Amino acid sequence: MAEAWFDELSELVRIPSVSADPTRAGDVRDAAEWLAAFVRAAGGDADVVETDTHPLIVGELAASNGAAAPTVLVYGHVDVQPPDPLELWQTDPFTLEQRGEWLYGRGVADDKGQLYMLAKAATELAAAGELPVNVRFACDSEEETGGHQIVDFLAADDRGAEAALIFDSGMTKRGVPEFAVATRGLVYFHVTIRTGERDLHSGIFGGAALNAMHALTQVLAAVQPREGRLPEPLRAGIAPLTEEELAAWTELVPGPEMLADAAARPIDPSAAEEFYLRTTAEPSLDVNGIVGGSPLLQKTVLPVFAEANVSIRLAPGQDVETIGGAVERLLREAAPEGAELDVTRLSAAPAGLVPSDARAVQIGLEVFEQAMGTRPLLVRSGGTLPIVPALADKSIPTIISGFALPESNIHSPNERLLAEYLPLGIEVSRELFRGLARL
Repeated sequence: MAEAWFDELSELVRIPSVSADPTRAGDVRDAAEWLAAFVRAAGGDADVVETDTHPLIVGELAASNGAAAPTVLVYGHVDVQPPDPLELWQTDPFTLEQRGEWLYGRGVADDKGQLYMLAKAATELAAAGELPVNVRFACDSEEETGGHQIVDFLAADDRGAEAALIFDSGMTKRGVPEFAVATRGLVYFHVTIRTGERDLHSGIFGGAALNAMHALTQVLAAVQPREGRLPEPLRAGIAPLTEEELAAWTELVPGPEMLADAAARPIDPSAAEEFYLRTTAEPSLDVNGIVGGSPLLQKTVLPVFAEANVSIRLAPGQDVETIGGAVERLLREAAPEGAELDVTRLSAAPAGLVPSDARAVQIGLEVFEQAMGTRPLLVRSGGTLPIVPALADKSIPTIISGFALPESNIHSPNERLLAEYLPLGIEVSRELFRGLARL
């Protein structure tokens, strides 16, 4: 085991930087301080920048030769998902541990471990006097809660960069790297519905009075897919797929296997075969939580109040305001007469597109192919990274890749990363910095 990187990453994983938990705000800041100190220890400048929410980490390592050199922006996030349910973890989620071929710990794949690869490579090159580019760190500690502080920072930063590197993704097959050339957007809503002043006796009022749970499910049904496609107002603006993207799907793990390996059940007969279309190139809507009535105790009432969280992932090309407005309109139109419906938008982030013919991306493809023996596939990502469209707005070409696998249990108990991929990721990162010096 490479003790140096293991010990360093253990320090970062040990910090329970759960941005969604207000009681962990101090831990989130500690994780930001750790990264800043790591950059400073290599001779760079780095600051923890306070914001209205969670802090940013902004720093720079100058090119070793002191001459004019390209600037490469590195993004990643030091916050993590909540670890619960804790009883499903085999070991402490905030203790990095190697068992067999895997490293376990919350954030080891998303995104502390992968950000560490880039930071470690840059600091090693700087320490050896061999860093050929200026490396600018612009990282945040609220990605898991959809924060926009990094987006606002980039909008106000007029320095620019020749390229950006983001390791916050993965590969579908071992040894077959992928570059994400698009990311989906996200609009998140909280929906509440009230149908009266108080709960009612179901024997006296059932069948005559509104039931808040019935009303809410009726409202939510209006935005659900039919035969694998959302209502047409929610599909407006989808960017067409390229032939190269379609060809890449044939090289990925087949959709039926992806679902089976996740112990997931297909939503309809076509879902498995259309897996990549539905999860990366189409919008998808999910009810993320629903509360109302008494689901645990036997209680014969008509609930008067119910609420739900609902999110829609936007396909590349779709507009946040257009689709967000369409979701709200469909929900309101479906509310039964007499129900008081409230729809609150909690957060939003646009989809992103990366030009695959950009020089930086082409260099990245060459570097990965040389280091791993396989040229990366160009695919769309089903996830959301608010920084991607922000970088596109600045005309900064971005390499979005990573070393997580489908079985890495991201956002789940027992999050893990192949142990061999940690030093491999550092090696690839070093070669990326060297390659991008040609820009």
